[in-house]
Amino acid sequence: MLGVHHAGTGLAAWVAFTASSPFIPSFGVMPLEPAAVALGGVVAAGAALLPDADHPSATISYSVPVVGKAVTSAIGSASGGHRHGTHSGLSAILVVMVAFTLTPLLHGHAIAGSPQVFIAGAVAAALLTFAMKVLRIVRSWGIAWLTGIIIAGLITLFLPGQWEWLPWAVAIGWVTHMAGDFLTVGGLPLLWPLPVRPPKTWKDFPLLNALWTQGGYFALPIVGVTGSWRESVVAVPLTLYGFYGIGVSALSLLPFLHLG
Repeated sequence: MLGVHHAGTGLAAWVAFTASSPFIPSFGVMPLEPAAVALGGVVAAGAALLPDADHPSATISYSVPVVGKAVTSAIGSASGGHRHGTHSGLSAILVVMVAFTLTPLLHGHAIAGSPQVFIAGAVAAALLTFAMKVLRIVRSWGIAWLTGIIIAGLITLFLPGQWEWLPWAVAIGWVTHMAGDFLTVGGLPLLWPLPVRPPKTWKDFPLLNALWTQGGYFALPIVGVTGSWRESVVAVPLTLYGFYGIGVSALSLLPFLHLG
């Protein structure tokens, strides 16, 4: 999927999991207050770009001159290249396990000035920056960084408890990215680092070969190639739903509206 579609679907997934307003259709798996839904949606959108940190030409590689490309190149080399380690089933399991592990460290212990809150704020600042630039909320990386740092800094200082949900925003964004790529013809190396490939005769059956490629990738390629019109048909409505969700959540914070 394109970066903007990864971010948009990450935003939508967060809203679907956390929104509790009767005006927002959602699963309500992890209902949160409106502020967390609105802010967390943008953070999850940024997190949905993280698996592509294995590609030196990924959008986030341009976030910091020179350093961005150096970091993404290093991650790509360490993980085996694009759509290898960071797109594996193992990576998804690890990210979810980290979310389970880190959440208790923030829940009830999110005190301004504490190391874990400072780190959470720094991570959130970067993810907010990525999302705002990729979703075209702002036009330049400089403005994106300035806005992300200001928002995350203010919350870290005055509302540190907001970061209790941060590990799950990262996990939901990460897994949503993988789900999006699973729907493309490229698929995912779900069993990486194991080189599990289908029998050679598998390639004689086009449908089966599309689901489990000779390279050992698994896919349900309903959106076709990356950037296709089918991808847009799926991703654009989800992105609009996500923006609607954080919009309603943000408006519900106004004292004269009752949208909660």
